[in-house]
Amino acid sequence: MEVGFIGLGNVGGKLAGSLLRNGISLTVSDLKPDLVVDFTARGAQVAESTAALMRDCDVVITCLPSPAASAAVMNEMLPEVRPGKIWLEMSTTDEAEIRRLAALVEEKGGTAVDCPVSGGCHRADTGNISIFAGCDRATFEQVLPLLTRLGRRVLHTGPVGTASTLKVMTNYLATANLLTCCEALVTMKAAGMDLATTYEAMKISSGTSFVHETESQLILNGSRDVSFTMDLILKDIGLFQEIAERNDVPLELSPMVIDIMKDGQKRYGERANTDDIIRRLEEATGLSILADGFPAELVDDEPEEPGYEVFPPGAERPVAAE
Repeated sequence: MEVGFIGLGNVGGKLAGSLLRNGISLTVSDLKPDLVVDFTARGAQVAESTAALMRDCDVVITCLPSPAASAAVMNEMLPEVRPGKIWLEMSTTDEAEIRRLAALVEEKGGTAVDCPVSGGCHRADTGNISIFAGCDRATFEQVLPLLTRLGRRVLHTGPVGTASTLKVMTNYLATANLLTCCEALVTMKAAGMDLATTYEAMKISSGTSFVHETESQLILNGSRDVSFTMDLILKDIGLFQEIAERNDVPLELSPMVIDIMKDGQKRYGERANTDDIIRRLEEATGLSILADGFPAELVDDEPEEPGYEVFPPGAERPVAAE
């Protein structure tokens, strides 16, 4: 199987690296030449254009920063789509937009899957990230062997668009959790608690979470380098709010989360790391939320394992998966 990959940024570069590490024949494309050079040094081929990538590969994966970027790339590739071609959209995007683009691909005889990832850059780097896949069951079974080389846990979510819907929901939850972790850490500091002890109390209690066990460490170290920026998270939580509005759900916390992150972006820059949001409370209180013994960057210390499909409770498992 010849695989093409477009978008070698923080997440895409690590996903593409997992393909190379697992012996997949890979051709890459990115607007930043230095990223492409790095991959050629590791054994990847370079696409002469995105259209050529679709022409020459069986599967083309995109992992791009916005729905507009994905649409622009697909418009370039669309003339080369034909029966047998598969497009895997691993960007975090709008479910209505992925359905629109998927329809264009299908009109040309190709197949589209929306399959965003979740779990952080450090897990993308080790192949231990989780993947949602939206497509029909037959297509899912066709691409599952490839997805299990990219990630550990793979969930078939339903038709095209369902994976993207769930993905922006998870990013909303992660952002809301980040804000509550920031409030907890600053409040405990103000109350005179040791922050390393506070971190451990949160970790071993009912108050723990994936966000706390990862991003709180970066906050306490002071690096705050989570490799995810405010412009991207505002895109994602904005998409979640749009889903709620389209379905007449009167959310209360979501607009507040958006307003807080917008204020953080205004203060610290469009491309500031999302964990910089704690600075709002540091500045308001005059407190420094730092502690010794925490890492400057996240490293996945779990060994890489073969990926596998996961199933919702009560789901009927296909015979092939038993």
